[in-house]
Amino acid sequence: MALDRHDREKEMAAVLLSSLYADVISPEHLFKGFVRLVESADDLVIDIPDALDILALFVARAIVDDILPPSFLQSAVQGLPEGAKGHDVIHLAEKSYLSPPLHAEIVERRWGGSTHTTVELVKSKISALLNEYRESGDKAEACRCIRELNVPFFHHEVVKRALVMAMEQKNYEGLLLSLLKEAADEGLITSSQMSKGFTRLADAIDDLSLDIVNARDLLSQLITTAVKEGFLNASYTLPPPNPKSKENGDEAVNAKANLLALFKQKATDIIQEYFLSDDVGEVIRSLEELSSPHLNAVFVKKVVTLAMDRKNREKEMSSVLLSSLYAEVITSEDVAKAFLNLLETADDTALDIPDAANEFALFLARSVVDDILAPLDLDEIKEQLKPQSLGSDIVNTARALLAARHAGERILRCWGGGSGWAVDDAKDKIIKLLEEFEAGGDILEACQCIRDLDMPFFHHEVVKKSLVMAMEKQNDNLLKLLQECSNEGLITVNQMSKGFTRVADSIDDLALDIPDAKEKFDLYVENAKRQGWLMPSVNVGSKTQSLSNCEHVNDR
Repeated sequence: MALDRHDREKEMAAVLLSSLYADVISPEHLFKGFVRLVESADDLVIDIPDALDILALFVARAIVDDILPPSFLQSAVQGLPEGAKGHDVIHLAEKSYLSPPLHAEIVERRWGGSTHTTVELVKSKISALLNEYRESGDKAEACRCIRELNVPFFHHEVVKRALVMAMEQKNYEGLLLSLLKEAADEGLITSSQMSKGFTRLADAIDDLSLDIVNARDLLSQLITTAVKEGFLNASYTLPPPNPKSKENGDEAVNAKANLLALFKQKATDIIQEYFLSDDVGEVIRSLEELSSPHLNAVFVKKVVTLAMDRKNREKEMSSVLLSSLYAEVITSEDVAKAFLNLLETADDTALDIPDAANEFALFLARSVVDDILAPLDLDEIKEQLKPQSLGSDIVNTARALLAARHAGERILRCWGGGSGWAVDDAKDKIIKLLEEFEAGGDILEACQCIRDLDMPFFHHEVVKKSLVMAMEKQNDNLLKLLQECSNEGLITVNQMSKGFTRVADSIDDLALDIPDAKEKFDLYVENAKRQGWLMPSVNVGSKTQSLSNCEHVNDR
């Protein structure tokens, strides 16, 4: 869409792709998208005479912005027929835009640029501050320099360059990782930017291996150390390799297997808590925090697998969850891939669960009724299964269920319909008990009401609503209730932290109705830490959260 528009729109398109990279669009998909553009060059030039030059500049800009690896230039032409215009695109990008001196600055400013500070200039400042830190070892000064760059949406570059320096100069590895940990602990570099930095380095590992022989092994070690030290999310998983990339070594494969195992464990915990709470919103937030969209099919498979040997309530909840996640978090491709994997191993599952074939057929048919999968998806799944296999028979059974009279209504009620107590009901009960306490009720009675809810996994909602009500009604007595709950061990440290985090996540929206919400919340955090019912290490102040929100906006 930008090819036949003005330079302003071309620059905006380049900035947008750079902002979406890794957080929203995976490196693999971006790579494939540019390959398809190069392959379409012959068609594009018919409608847009200078399409080859513009497309070459987009390719060069993507490489300068580090969202495409330099190896793309060789990979993109391998599948092109002789004489295709795509060869001209790659030649122009390589010779006209990426070879001249100061090419990065020229490419950045070709369409006018969007800021006074170019990416190349920021990169040079980052290199300078890392070199200075390497010599001085002053973490406070280095963090100050990172903060003064005022580019929170570009902190992933700090992570990437620090890691490269650690790989090139092993004797400084501990010093550089210490800086990343300090920046993460301060909330200076967010978990999203930290993960993005590791992902960008992994995406360029083949090119880096030309200069650092054992780059893959070193990256695996750095990830292990970062997870152990706590400044890289334990659920972090390396993205799949770019097309045409070299085969991973044994160590890299083992690291990937370990990270996949961690993801599966996290997914299991999320699903089991969902079976208790029925809180779809919490699952969505938790799945987004895992930041592994390429493993969504694994999550879908785990949802169905865990429900297989449970009661009808959990089976119904699983179908409702998949329907809720569809389009917002997962795609129909994720679901189709998950069912394909499930049906390929259906024979093994049937050994442990005698009725597995019937349950799989119901899950598959329910996905079609809920419009997650199309009927044609069943045909595609069957084509990939062995003929006469149990998996193939399951697809036939699902088709028969869908072809029956009143199929939709029957399938929707196959597990009884409804998924247990509603979260909204629990929230209403919490609001009522807090309102009663706020109006002059007894603190011990309020604690008993919370205990009677019998939902310790949902106590973070009590914390959240208490804090919000305290802000709205200017009544700090509600904080005394939280302190009493903490003293009694009624609300755990984890649930307390989770509740404060929920408020911090919505503090900007609250500030629209409560002008002094941020100031109040900061006082609540300070008071909670001083009284000992919020851990000092929990970083949920409104200033930190506002920076995080700003960073997310800029990323997007």
